[in-house]
Amino acid sequence: MPDNSQFSQGLGPGPDEAIRDFDASHGGPFYELQRRLRLLRANALNAGRRAVIFIAIAWAVPFLLALPGSLSIADAGAYLRDLNAWAMFFVAIGAFILVEQQVESGLRIKLRQFSRAPIIAPASIERAAGAAVTALKQRDSRLAEILCLALAAASALLYWMRLDFTPSASWAVNVAPEGDGITMSGWWSVVVSVPLFWFLMLRVLWRHFVWSRLLRKVARLELRLVAIHPDGQGGLAFISEYPNAYMTFVFGVSAAVAVAAGRHFDMETLDATSLTATMAGWLVVVLAVFACPLYAFSRPLADLKAATLLALSAQATRYQRLAERQVLGRNVVANNDEETASQRAIVDPSKQHEVAKKLSTMLVSRKAALPVALAALLPFAIEGATRLPFKDIVSILKKLLLL
Repeated sequence: MPDNSQFSQGLGPGPDEAIRDFDASHGGPFYELQRRLRLLRANALNAGRRAVIFIAIAWAVPFLLALPGSLSIADAGAYLRDLNAWAMFFVAIGAFILVEQQVESGLRIKLRQFSRAPIIAPASIERAAGAAVTALKQRDSRLAEILCLALAAASALLYWMRLDFTPSASWAVNVAPEGDGITMSGWWSVVVSVPLFWFLMLRVLWRHFVWSRLLRKVARLELRLVAIHPDGQGGLAFISEYPNAYMTFVFGVSAAVAVAAGRHFDMETLDATSLTATMAGWLVVVLAVFACPLYAFSRPLADLKAATLLALSAQATRYQRLAERQVLGRNVVANNDEETASQRAIVDPSKQHEVAKKLSTMLVSRKAALPVALAALLPFAIEGATRLPFKDIVSILKKLLLL
């Protein structure tokens, strides 16, 4: 690779060029399969069209296979009344596909800002580019997608076992005196819909893990941070907003989790306290997933804050002792002739010291996390609104979003 002087003079491929290739939603066996099927192109993910196609595969096919019974909404086991099918096969799968474009654009913008700000020091440019290349290789991992597929198959097996022991009839199971059996729609959900849901979800989580490792590597580089930056986070506030690119994904996962939690509450008496506890627990899980990568920057920010405050404190001492000598002609304590002889002007660092004391060493903030938190809680609020007064739901949302 070219040396740092070439990077600075624009004679070689700088980090911006290497980072420009970090397309979070490209690469990997599943991407290549879709490309060969002409569902997408290298320069166009066609997220909207693909979302419709995958929803049709996962949700519409079972609906068609269950006709004419699937048109009914009177039966408790009817397909159109199955919130789990709506949440997993329609909302979540659609969200997992749609989020690909949002994640790709959002992460690319955030990553480029490290070099354009510029946050990365010239001495660390090569390492930054190398970290991005490594992340791309991990993104394309065949083994990772095989493991995602294996876990999806295991989840489908558990789903099949649950259907096999279902005591009541539904769109997925026929209950008859001569014996129970899984319907064609049920088999499609076992073989296609459920594995597709889990595979797409795990694939997004794997790629977020790759992104997390990349951020941790960047956090260990030499960064051009400044404690008195107006963003209050040393110049890194922009990266704290990256979770917003995953809002659609969070909403999709939360929809499935909320419906599953709703089934649990069907067996109990749901009150505001239990719903609040459930929503708060899920919110903690979601925020923790996105906070972990950002935590890597806490150490350099803490070191920056300590070093800056020490330097400013020393500067403040020199400034105030000079002011004391100008008024009294000498320093009251530890008067020194050499220090007295030096009367050069010293800048008052008081304002900078006050700003540096307010530097946040944690990149997670309520303002940055609010959109993701809302996406995580909204499905639970919708589910809870079918059982609790609307004013209670609004009150719970306000409490959790204002934490």
